[in-house]
Amino acid sequence: MENLQIQVLKGKKKKTLGEPQIMRVEDYQGFTMDTKVELIKNLIPLGLMHVNELLQEEVTELAGERYKHQEGGKEIGRHGTNPGTVKLAGQSIPLKIPRVRNHKTEKEVPLQAMEKLKDQGELNERLLNRVLHGISCRDYESTAEIVPGAIGLSPSTTSREFIRATKRKLKALQERDLSLYDFVVVWIDGKTFAEDTMVAAMGLTMEGRKTPLGIVQAGTENKKVLADFLRGLVDRGIKTDQGLLFVIDGGKGLLAAVKDVFCEQALIQRCQWHKRENVVSYLPRSEQDAMRERLQKAYEKPTYGEARSALLRIRDELRERNLSAASSLEEGFEETLTLHRIGVFSFLGKSLKTSNCIESVFSQVERKCRKVCHWKNSSQKMRWMASCLLDMELRMRRIAGYKHLALLREKIKIEIGVKEMGSVA
Repeated sequence: MENLQIQVLKGKKKKTLGEPQIMRVEDYQGFTMDTKVELIKNLIPLGLMHVNELLQEEVTELAGERYKHQEGGKEIGRHGTNPGTVKLAGQSIPLKIPRVRNHKTEKEVPLQAMEKLKDQGELNERLLNRVLHGISCRDYESTAEIVPGAIGLSPSTTSREFIRATKRKLKALQERDLSLYDFVVVWIDGKTFAEDTMVAAMGLTMEGRKTPLGIVQAGTENKKVLADFLRGLVDRGIKTDQGLLFVIDGGKGLLAAVKDVFCEQALIQRCQWHKRENVVSYLPRSEQDAMRERLQKAYEKPTYGEARSALLRIRDELRERNLSAASSLEEGFEETLTLHRIGVFSFLGKSLKTSNCIESVFSQVERKCRKVCHWKNSSQKMRWMASCLLDMELRMRRIAGYKHLALLREKIKIEIGVKEMGSVA
């Protein structure tokens, strides 16, 4: 075979991605073992042709040529074969695995190429993506690539591999080094997920990128658990020296936890959507739509003075009609207007006035988890949520108004006393 031409077929037409790649046999033979392993993993025909050759090359290197006398004897020698498999493109390929033995120590010598081919990382990643994007573990066997001689993965094997993959995702999310990021905003919100309340934290970088920070199984009223969760973010390196804006719902435990952990370094923006819905919930159903619209218009006022005056007028009216609704509006009143007060609502209010960012993420997680018929335990819920969050992360769009985040950073620094008022244009 003079050279190897790699082509891609799709449907009835032949398509190539750019120019066809031509690989000379001499070039392939000159590759390192690691490079050859990567080629075998990605190119199934090449893998089926050469995986045995790759193993035999290492055996020859260790034990010498077959049937040839080695001068002075050789400690390492061939020792037959064992039936085995290698993982290629999400399937198990049956193969006779050559054995090599050290005659002096009477111990088996592991083949490095075999160890690399048995690595589960690629298989787990492929399987994880397919399950998250709508293929159930039960159906995975019928959707794997069809490779002659391959052994399809059974539902039980698929489940075990998926558990291993999602465990790694949960560990990656919960232990991510946050010192590598420059966050200016942190959203925190909780929602019922698989009959439990999950609280998620999402960071916003100065470039406007959203980054999942972690999850915890707790309600937003549980101060102790949430404080421990937030301290974990600090331990992982989240930067607070220039202050952070926290966008949160109305949970008293969450509010107390943020203030307890981040103290003067935190500005609080209470979610205007949650506040509006809490207020109207005290009113008769016939009055809710009108009051919801009035509150929405008041919060949309561009300046702090205008928004505050409009909301105070509504509060005074509610005191006459429904004291409970008025008290709900008064609770955390100023914290719902933080963006207005520091002068950035016109630029960033659309993105930062509510915790809808996390609400949207939770909705997508629910869609990805719709095939799960039975939740067995807390670990399963945490693993699924972490895997979904990391799967969505690369597709998350930058927020509207991200170019004004530098202004937000300067305003936060003034609020926490890092920068004087006169230094901001």
